[in-house]
Amino acid sequence: MRIAYLEPFGRAWERMKLALFRPFDLHKWFVVGFNAFLAGLAESRNGSAGGRARGDMTFREFLDLPNRGWEWLTSHPGWFIAIGVLALVVIAVGIVLLWLSSRGKFMFLDNVVHNRAEIAKPWGEFRKEGDSLFLWRLVFGLVSFAIFVAFIVFFFVGARQIYDVGFGRRVPILFLVGMGLAFLLLLIVIGYISLFLNDFVVPIMGKERLSTVAGWRRFLPLLGHHPFHFILYGLLIFVLYVLFVVVVIFAGLVTCCIGWLLLVIPYIGTVVTLPFWYTLRAFSLEFLAQFGPEYRLFAAPAESVGP
Repeated sequence: MRIAYLEPFGRAWERMKLALFRPFDLHKWFVVGFNAFLAGLAESRNGSAGGRARGDMTFREFLDLPNRGWEWLTSHPGWFIAIGVLALVVIAVGIVLLWLSSRGKFMFLDNVVHNRAEIAKPWGEFRKEGDSLFLWRLVFGLVSFAIFVAFIVFFFVGARQIYDVGFGRRVPILFLVGMGLAFLLLLIVIGYISLFLNDFVVPIMGKERLSTVAGWRRFLPLLGHHPFHFILYGLLIFVLYVLFVVVVIFAGLVTCCIGWLLLVIPYIGTVVTLPFWYTLRAFSLEFLAQFGPEYRLFAAPAESVGP
């Protein structure tokens, strides 16, 4: 089986141009852009008790920061309560955004697959799949957060023990390098899981009307047979994001920062950059379709798409 990368990206680019520029329809941009905005909601966010104000903090003092922070919070109950309430509000808002984003992913997918601009119909049609995706992402987010907390605790406890036992006032370089590499590996694994969920599991769920767990069961055997192709796909997506950032920076400089001001406005920024998000969504579908007709979501054969 020959798996291509440039060809499906080219077809996705043509689908984007056909949907957004032939003809150009501002109403469609705002509707589809709203779906893309929903889909990306959850992805896209004084004083010391006797301490010394210093600009040359030692590594040992850095390792004491968690203890000093906890001591400050317990000695200032008002701030402790305020920060706790704020954290609960942030968590509640984050959960709502995650729910909206989960439903929005199917709405945006439906608009791209059928080249239309609708909100109400896909919102109701994919309620079951959206709720399933929300629960899976919520559990995955909690597990990822717990892993990161455990990692941070291990870092501070381990570094402090190594520092105190055998390094004196020297920084344990090997320990820091090892922890840095482990943290990078953790980010890569979580990033790939999120990428595969959005780019492949969600389309499979939408096509076959499956739960998230069932969608993973359909995708994992495919991943097991073609791991290199999907890893390379992830690297290509990373490169595309880097190029996108470069283009955004250049556009901001050319427009004397006016372009940047538009991009930071919620929803408007998504509408302005809609061609990029539309192309990425179509690219994932075109790439997935190469593995067999059972993975094809577009009604028309991909080869029929052209200028």
